[in-house]
Amino acid sequence: MLRWIVFFIVYLAMGLYTLQALKSGTRYPWLHYLYILIALLILGNFIYQFTMGDETGRVLNKPKSYAFGFLLAILTFNLITIFFLFSEDIYRILSAGYQKLFGNAPEFSLPERRRFLSLIALGIASLPFGALLYGMYRGKYRYQVLRYDLEFKDLPESFHNYTITHISDIHSGSFDNRKKIEYGISLINEQKSDVILFTGDMVNNKSSEMLPWSELFATLEAPDGKFSVLGNHDYGDYIAWDTEEAKAQNLEHLKILQREMDFDLLLNEHRYLKRGKDRIALIGVENWGRGGFIKVGDLKKATSGIEPGDFKILLSHDPSHWEDKVIHDDLHYHLTLSGHTHGMQFGIEIPGWVKWSPVKWRYKYWAGVYEELGQYINVNRGFGFLAYPGRVGIWPEISVIRLRKAGMS
Repeated sequence: MLRWIVFFIVYLAMGLYTLQALKSGTRYPWLHYLYILIALLILGNFIYQFTMGDETGRVLNKPKSYAFGFLLAILTFNLITIFFLFSEDIYRILSAGYQKLFGNAPEFSLPERRRFLSLIALGIASLPFGALLYGMYRGKYRYQVLRYDLEFKDLPESFHNYTITHISDIHSGSFDNRKKIEYGISLINEQKSDVILFTGDMVNNKSSEMLPWSELFATLEAPDGKFSVLGNHDYGDYIAWDTEEAKAQNLEHLKILQREMDFDLLLNEHRYLKRGKDRIALIGVENWGRGGFIKVGDLKKATSGIEPGDFKILLSHDPSHWEDKVIHDDLHYHLTLSGHTHGMQFGIEIPGWVKWSPVKWRYKYWAGVYEELGQYINVNRGFGFLAYPGRVGIWPEISVIRLRKAGMS
């Protein structure tokens, strides 16, 4: 209860401070009342969802995620506005003090707020506020196809120009627009890649989240098939279960569901992709993540029977696995495919100029292709979304990777 009281007081104080900018910057009282109404509705919905709404464990359901998203938007608006106002207030206090001590002012009196500064504050604050709302309305389904050409000296000749469509982090429990998902699925199929590889987090918590979408994802097709691994959310670790048996049954149902969608789920095992006498080892491990994430990925088990000279593609959900284990392993993994980070669903990307997201402070390899010790990793930004029900600047991704043999045109 105490934390809710503190939260309410802080939220109210921020709102009242922001209201000062609206009053000094705009001359329309209806705007002031509109802001108050919106702020109270967002606060009321947030408190309701997180005190009386359905219990969903550590992963937010749709109503809670939208409550969080709207709260994040208005808090961002308030914080930026307050930054400008607080800076001005420091100047106003210092100016009033100087006039009192060294000037002709008979008493301590604060100068009026400058209207143009309030307008600047409101204008700048409106940009991220609008961006966060856009991310919830359109950004989360603004699919982008990113293409990469990777060259290898030891790629089998028959696999020159071999194409891979890589998707990750579907998070079907967050979907809320069937037409947009249909478009995303058709966009994947339009790439006409040789194989489709999925690197985990099909659901948020429960296998049942995938049921409304399984027929759609079953329509994904590629000549060499569809392969997948599990991500940390697929194990059901972020929700309370009545029994351990129920939790295990949920995971088993997800495995069955993936098979029904024609995904070949790799559980610390491997397959071979073949072209005539040439072959590529496709290796899939269960989730292994740094810190508190589940660690059941087993490289030794997954590669048992693989020849050291085989060209190897590894599917591993969490890129920290690649950083901490894979690139230092005795075997050489030519290409690893991961996801997990979502690029934090927020950032700035201008190809060739800027690539930034706060998630870079948590993950060294957080989006796109990286190379270390002659080994590559592609960290997919994710197909879906989680918690904040949107994306800003870091759009949902479909990766298309073309393998090329060095020296061949």
